Amino acid sequence: METKKIRIGHAVTEYYFNASLSNLSQVADKKYSIVITDDHIFSLYQKQLKGWNTIVLKPGEEYKSQQTADAVIDTLIEMEADRKTTLIGIGGGVITDLTGYIGAVYMRGIRVGFVPTSLLAMVDASIGGKNGVDVGVYKNLVGIIRQPSFLLFDAGVLKTLPETEWQNGFAEIIKHACIKDAAMFRQLATHDIDWYKVKKKELAALIRRNALLKTKVVQVDETEQGDRKLLNFGHTLGHALENQFELSHGQAVAIGMTYAAHLSETILGFKGAEKVVDVISQYQLPTYARFNSSKVFDVLKHDKKRERDSLHYILLQKIGKGIVHTLPLEQVKKIIEQL
Repeated sequence: METKKIRIGHAVTEYYFNASLSNLSQVADKKYSIVITDDHIFSLYQKQLKGWNTIVLKPGEEYKSQQTADAVIDTLIEMEADRKTTLIGIGGGVITDLTGYIGAVYMRGIRVGFVPTSLLAMVDASIGGKNGVDVGVYKNLVGIIRQPSFLLFDAGVLKTLPETEWQNGFAEIIKHACIKDAAMFRQLATHDIDWYKVKKKELAALIRRNALLKTKVVQVDETEQGDRKLLNFGHTLGHALENQFELSHGQAVAIGMTYAAHLSETILGFKGAEKVVDVISQYQLPTYARFNSSKVFDVLKHDKKRERDSLHYILLQKIGKGIVHTLPLEQVKKIIEQL
């Protein structure tokens, strides 16, 4: 197990790479910890979680709500959780987002740690301290930025992942490569999901590389005033599509990146749009889609990246170099109608 202590803002997060779920008791005290997970993860790892205080939720994005958070808080009160209690979210992005949010508001903030169990959570959702809940179709509309005390990465848990979850994770990995890491983009272009599934060492290295890439961006800009906005590449349109069409997060982001690459071509003269679309397809992700532009624009108007009459849109100057481009809402509407 490799340990790295990383400071983000006022907090220090301990990263445990090449770890195993069995290492959890070395990181947190069983007696004073409460694990939050879902039915699916609990059924897979019941043996490893024996002896841990556990709250088991129903799986799925529809349960990432204030209602679920309130129910968990009621349970924490029943369990007599206090300021010395550690909450541990074991699961995908829904569980880590919820656990981080609950941990931030319960008793005005208690210690929180994450064991991400999906590729998406390992490379993206669990990192950077964004915690929150959805409100209707508006994703993560209510939340807080607060760093976890620790992150434990066990690539071994990915062997039970369904194919769609591998695709979800690779959408975010492709995003990181597009905005910040041209060398990783070239590496991705020569492989595919099946290759990484059998190359355990290379997969663990890829997870570590992505986790540290995102962490570095967050270190510079924890509260998303500048560079952290780059992590929204593909997400502006993606989030607007995700809930409307019941797409997975990765599918929505992949479509969002496809159109953002073409937007970059139109607005900035970006030359690599076809390469981006080819790599997205290579990882079994969708690229182009038909959608109702006025419906999508209505959701975009409520996007957190909007500031009065403008929207911060992430575009590519070249592969490995993303920029924040401010577009008037009217122009965004026209562009979406043309899509």
